[in-house]
Amino acid sequence: MIKTIELFPGVTLRCCRDDRFKQNVLSLQFLRPMCREEASLNALLPAVLLRGTEQYPDLQAITQHLDELYGAAVSTLVRRVGDYQTVGVYCGFMDDRFALEGDRVLAPMMAFLEEILLHPVLEEGVFQKGIVESEKKNLIATIESQLNDKRAYAMAQLLKTMCREDSFGLPRLGEPEAVAAIEAGPLYAHYRKLLRESPIQIFYVGSAESDYVESLLKPWLSRLNRDLNALPAQTAFQMCEGSDGEETMEVAQGKLCMGFTTPITNRCPEFPAMQLMNTIFGAGMTSKLFMNVREKLSLCYSVGSGYYGTKGIVTVSAGIDCDKEQLTREEILRQLEGCKRGDITEAELNAAKEAVLSSLRATHDSPGAIEGYYATAALSGMNMTPAQYMEAVEAVTLEQVVAAAGTLQLHSTYFLKGASGCN
Repeated sequence: MIKTIELFPGVTLRCCRDDRFKQNVLSLQFLRPMCREEASLNALLPAVLLRGTEQYPDLQAITQHLDELYGAAVSTLVRRVGDYQTVGVYCGFMDDRFALEGDRVLAPMMAFLEEILLHPVLEEGVFQKGIVESEKKNLIATIESQLNDKRAYAMAQLLKTMCREDSFGLPRLGEPEAVAAIEAGPLYAHYRKLLRESPIQIFYVGSAESDYVESLLKPWLSRLNRDLNALPAQTAFQMCEGSDGEETMEVAQGKLCMGFTTPITNRCPEFPAMQLMNTIFGAGMTSKLFMNVREKLSLCYSVGSGYYGTKGIVTVSAGIDCDKEQLTREEILRQLEGCKRGDITEAELNAAKEAVLSSLRATHDSPGAIEGYYATAALSGMNMTPAQYMEAVEAVTLEQVVAAAGTLQLHSTYFLKGASGCN
């Protein structure tokens, strides 16, 4: 059971008390509106914070301290959840029950979290220039590495074009050019702004009582000089004119991406039906796209669909020979039209339900999975526990799936093709 506690206005703690695990998880996220001006600043900030603090001024000191806490780990956390970008840290550490007699891990981890977030190592009143420049290079390398994954690159280009009037088209980590332009002074000023204005979401999974977790957080969080800037509610896809984009690159295999819109988001009662519709259509090896477009007709090397429930977007991605683009496009649309007509068997519906239910059952298999589900569900506006979600999925009828399919409309496409043709 999740217990929600408002520590201060705009500062929310969610605790999942669970004694099944040897490891605890704690995440702390500052919530920001996803916008071009801030995306790169937000993505860079946690990496800079984890490079040194007043008490632990370099990576060697930080690593040594974490080793003393039974090999605890702290990593950066940058998420995009609908209209929001979250920035913070993710901590994994041993539960106090398994420490040696007299030792504690949770309390010193909370103290270390305070050290990271509130006492960074500075130089002339701002972040150290050398650390900022080093982490800028790392972040740019991470962003540019996407070019090596042509499927991910093509999908990012589709969303960028399709969502040009919507923040959902912005890259989660920002653009390389924006990262390169960041300087230590403005980044530090943004950090102070983030501490002052941003809503804060904290999530804990472990055996400790919520009252104890609260007592460890409130003393240092109370020292923040806050002027809260509340975030607006999540919004559905911001409609704009569709487009058919095309790009030429040295690739051995073409990448066809298609984007569809639906008014059904994860805040709608029809959401479970749309989730099942996506599973039947293209999410898995028993889906219509896989069984027909790939296996039966051999039009592609890979194919699959995804549903972005926070915005009401369904995408399809296929790896193809470039000369089969039109045939593949037509067959994908033909399979969707079949779903809209109700050409879905009970066996397909049952297989889709089992796939979704199996995924939901796994949300309680580890502390990380628990944090991942609840932390993002709360931000996206979906107010269902996994158990409630499973109950809703089981109750979906074939007619409801067909009705959900009927709401899907093709909006935009993007085709990445080879400069000298594809195999």
